[in-house]
Amino acid sequence: MTRTNIDNIKAIYQLATLTEKQDGITWYPNALDIAEELGERHNLGGRLKAIGVIAALSPRNRWERNVQDADALIAAFNAGGAEQAMLTKVCTFGANKAKAIKILQLQHASETEILAILSGPKLQEFYNCIYGLADVCIDGHAFCIWAANRTCLADVPAIGVKLRREIKTDYRAAADELGITPSACQAITWVTWRRIHGVTK
Repeated sequence: MTRTNIDNIKAIYQLATLTEKQDGITWYPNALDIAEELGERHNLGGRLKAIGVIAALSPRNRWERNVQDADALIAAFNAGGAEQAMLTKVCTFGANKAKAIKILQLQHASETEILAILSGPKLQEFYNCIYGLADVCIDGHAFCIWAANRTCLADVPAIGVKLRREIKTDYRAAADELGITPSACQAITWVTWRRIHGVTK
């Protein structure tokens, strides 16, 4: 299956427009710039908390709204603490909002502490990719690209440790053959997949 899955990833890459390739290559660096701006504007003492909040609020959330939610939640926390932040509406799950608030409550946030709060592998991978680490973010869309199977996200099977490792390995192999980074490979195929299938989240 591995060769087939690598080819599935590369097939979507080959359908990418020049704009989509550029957007994918710059996607995570641009996200880091946004996190740095949020961290500076809200006096978070650096970018780590901002990256963590963005990652925590990301599930089932459009990117543009993800950034708006992070901005609003941080502002509410600075204005009135955790209680005020809990009253802020965000477009993700309540448990994820609670994770974002826990990150904001850290006195001297470290990467280890933030990753422990995020806990889920997809959130940790998203954090790592934004931060610029050598990781691949495996979500339902990445699975569908890998499997060449357009399906509702609710129907994507549970991605356990073994399957996640296999998918990551294949994305890294595809990226190596294409001469790009694994995170760029995932981002380019993601933006292309969204356009092909009209995905909004």
